[in-house]
Amino acid sequence: MKSLKQLLALSAVLFLTLVLAACTSDSDVQPEGEDSAEGTPAGGQDLVISEMSDIVSMDPHGNNDVPSSNVRYNLYDGLTVLNEDMEVEPGLATEWEQVDDTTWSFTLRDDVTFHDGTQFNAEAVVANLDRVLDPAMASPRMFLYEMITEVEAVDEFTVEITTEYPFAPLLAHLAHDGGGMISKDVIDADYQQALDAAGEDMTAEEYYELRDSGEAEAVQDAISSELGTYVTENPVGTGTFKLQERTPGEQVVLERNDDYYGEAATLDTVTFKVVPETASRIAEIESGTSHIAGTVESSNADRIANGAETALDETESMSLSYIGFNTEKEPLNDPKVRQAISYAIDREEIINGVYDGVGIPAKGPLAPGVFGYDENVEGISYDIEKAKELLAEAGYEDGLDLSIWTNDSPERVNTAVYLQESLQEIGINLTVEQLEWGAYLEETAAGNHDMFILGWSTVTGDADYGTYPLFHSSMHGDPGNRSFLSDDKVDELLEAGRREADEEARLEIYSELQNHLVDVAPMAYIHHQNYLTGMNSNVQNFWVDAQGIYHLDEVTIGE
Repeated sequence: MKSLKQLLALSAVLFLTLVLAACTSDSDVQPEGEDSAEGTPAGGQDLVISEMSDIVSMDPHGNNDVPSSNVRYNLYDGLTVLNEDMEVEPGLATEWEQVDDTTWSFTLRDDVTFHDGTQFNAEAVVANLDRVLDPAMASPRMFLYEMITEVEAVDEFTVEITTEYPFAPLLAHLAHDGGGMISKDVIDADYQQALDAAGEDMTAEEYYELRDSGEAEAVQDAISSELGTYVTENPVGTGTFKLQERTPGEQVVLERNDDYYGEAATLDTVTFKVVPETASRIAEIESGTSHIAGTVESSNADRIANGAETALDETESMSLSYIGFNTEKEPLNDPKVRQAISYAIDREEIINGVYDGVGIPAKGPLAPGVFGYDENVEGISYDIEKAKELLAEAGYEDGLDLSIWTNDSPERVNTAVYLQESLQEIGINLTVEQLEWGAYLEETAAGNHDMFILGWSTVTGDADYGTYPLFHSSMHGDPGNRSFLSDDKVDELLEAGRREADEEARLEIYSELQNHLVDVAPMAYIHHQNYLTGMNSNVQNFWVDAQGIYHLDEVTIGE
């Protein structure tokens, strides 16, 4: 087989099937200065961030993608936050007490208003958690809070949360982007608009009463496709920034919230601009057209780190890159086929050839540093002969045809090109298909793929988040289980892990789970990467956390 470096040099002439299934294509967007849509110009305290992909949703109960989360993190606050060391700290809640094994009492700040001027209080917390758990919302973030059985406003600034069972990571889950607090007035308007659009003759309050009685199933089905539209168009939170403007496919502009309850941001505006081409994003930070270049490939790290006008931010992550298999489709419903493909992947070759040595091989879904990670899990290593043997045992000694999907990330495209070549050694003819980001998430969530390339970040630092949404049978599709795995033992271990309060017992459960996942092989774990972000050298106090989230609260732009 050709070396990976040689192969990638030839990748430009390979035929990739480009699937454009979304209304807007990021490929139509050009960098500023090339007849692009107008954006906030660089200069002053107006920060411009160039991103490879557009956001998918401004609703914190919506999609679970990083581009959207980076925007929403600045619009919404949660009850708790995770600091740079992944430790829980107060957010909109000043303190909390675990009343008993399943009951938590939170004291809320009394000096916070939403961007629309309404008061943040216990009723807002109830409205938000009720919404993310509402079957009508069908939130892909519901798994974060599905153990919650009751949320009660004890008084105006005290809220009590009751869970079905003791749930150790609750405080970290409340710090997740999915726990961002939306104005109750906006939530009410969202429901009312959905009810009106569905032809339901009732008020939002009447719907809430029906929902609380457990008799709202018919209405929930009717409003499900409409719910979320108003929130997406009116993303009102309590964050350091508020929405100024959004042009889908082009940019999102945020402006400073001067009524922020904490220390106000220095920046006047932040523009998240869609610039799909890597070379254009780098050129923009070199020229000062943009200040931050997101999703920098490792092949460009030296150029940015050594540039006269640029600097590189490199952050160790708790993330995973992986090759997912659709376990509901033949022949990938056979674990021997999945294992064979995984054995045919040289992870070191991908890390060195695609990622320029940045990152470490993954033996399982959890990165070192995540609670529950077991360093003794052996995983699946590169072994072509073993791969051929397993494929023959599965009845495919003469080979088979499969397809793999990727989005427009150059590193993922290059990984797909590598797989296309390497799997030929075991008789697999692999077709590569490239999709626009929004379409990619939608189509893989629908299960229309064979294989796909994606990543997952364990943003809570706990194994529950790093495994439950990826592998539990109730999480098929958008919540995270795009492998569509259904395995009774996996489900049993995942449920035991989130119900167990004792740390040592939880570690044993997740160790058993990781070893079992080696045999089940719902995905080929590739590597735990570092986040590489480029910036113009006049940007100060910018940092990226282990979740891949930009922190902009204290950012300033120098001369």
